[in-house]
Amino acid sequence: MIGEEILYQSVTELGQQIREKKLSPVDLTKAYLERSEKLGPRLNAYATLTRDLALKQAGEAEKEIDAGKYRGPLHGIPYAAKDLLAVPGYPTTWGAKPFANQKFDFAARVIEKLNEAGAILIGKAAMIELAGGMGYRFASASATGPAKNPWNTGCWTCGSSSGSGAIVAGALAAFAIGTETWGSIICPSAFCGIAGLRPTFGRVSRYGAMALSYSMDKIGPMARSAEDCEIILQAISGYDRRDKGSLPNEQAQFAKTTTGNSRPLRLGVVKKPFGDFNPGADVKRQFDEAVAVMRRAGATVAEVELPEGPFETAAGVIISVEGAAAFRELIESGRISEINDPLGKVGAYVSTTIPGDDFLRAMQIRSVFQLKADDLFGNFDVITSPSLPMGASTLDTNLETGLSFPDPVGGLGNLCGLPAISVPCGFTDQKLPIGIQFVGRVLEDEKVLRAAKLFQQNTQWHKKHPPLGA
Repeated sequence: MIGEEILYQSVTELGQQIREKKLSPVDLTKAYLERSEKLGPRLNAYATLTRDLALKQAGEAEKEIDAGKYRGPLHGIPYAAKDLLAVPGYPTTWGAKPFANQKFDFAARVIEKLNEAGAILIGKAAMIELAGGMGYRFASASATGPAKNPWNTGCWTCGSSSGSGAIVAGALAAFAIGTETWGSIICPSAFCGIAGLRPTFGRVSRYGAMALSYSMDKIGPMARSAEDCEIILQAISGYDRRDKGSLPNEQAQFAKTTTGNSRPLRLGVVKKPFGDFNPGADVKRQFDEAVAVMRRAGATVAEVELPEGPFETAAGVIISVEGAAAFRELIESGRISEINDPLGKVGAYVSTTIPGDDFLRAMQIRSVFQLKADDLFGNFDVITSPSLPMGASTLDTNLETGLSFPDPVGGLGNLCGLPAISVPCGFTDQKLPIGIQFVGRVLEDEKVLRAAKLFQQNTQWHKKHPPLGA
């Protein structure tokens, strides 16, 4: 009988036991499936469980490992994939009722890469409809209902990768794949007390993934620790000619670093990370302590100011215009009215009215800020701020009023394709997780991971898990 203490172990820990044949991939998969079948509906965590596929893959993995054909650290590890990634034989609903019966006869490249690594797909994670690209006001903007936070099921998990956050935090799988256009990996990772990595734009192929914003969509891992995210990124990164935004392989392929760096990490603490919006006192207190941990661990710390300018507005214009183009048929047919959220039903049409010269101006602004972002890291390896200024919002919160704040760190990072990671750094006064994020220069994902790993080597927050019960 595999207990909860095993299911909450990291990919690194599970992989070592599987490699040493102390843990059966079949038994592990069955345990995650049983927990997912029991708790998944309670959390609205899944769109679909892929039980038959999972058991088939687990059996194959076990036979290969027993025969000495070990593929690597993800071999035999169960995971979930956000339901905008194509998996043949199963629905890929994009979280939206108009696509409830949509199926593809091919796999997304990320799924192919994880198959090659020997990972086991146990389900498609629930998500916000159309990844929130038309706008949304409520956590219920999903065909599967609002994803519930394992730390408090009266609270939301945040972002369009909402089910992925619930699955990892609730130990329904060892890791999950999420996507981010603006905030949808960082936000649920912070709300759910897990690690979530947004890789450099173009590092992970988006072939077979739902398109929202061609020039801003990114795919990344959500897991127990930064070390796990590093292992997963190594498996899923690389050039793919089918994704025109894919970087050349020498840049796209991420190699896990094995040697240490003797130079102290240079950490820039962002001034006014949420503009004039002040984070909660509990968030500020925990973040300040997290920075102190980094200083005690040897990092040099100084304040840094983000460049001024309308980069948040530019990012919003690009997402709106590219989203309207991606869903033109859905909008023009009128079937956009079938989605759940009232704002999305209207926002889709508003997006179609944005003038072309506004879009061109936003693209020009991006070019300027990509240079400014590069300059930002002249004196720093990474910059840091709280991932969010508060803990998880309640399920009935109107997000336009109750979860609305400036997000210059997220705006600049996503507009310019910068890598970032959120890891847990404490709890609010209401005992909800708080995240700290580290952001790096384009292609310097290893520095982002180095910072997060250094923090987790000196803290235990990532080893906490919610009192969810079996």
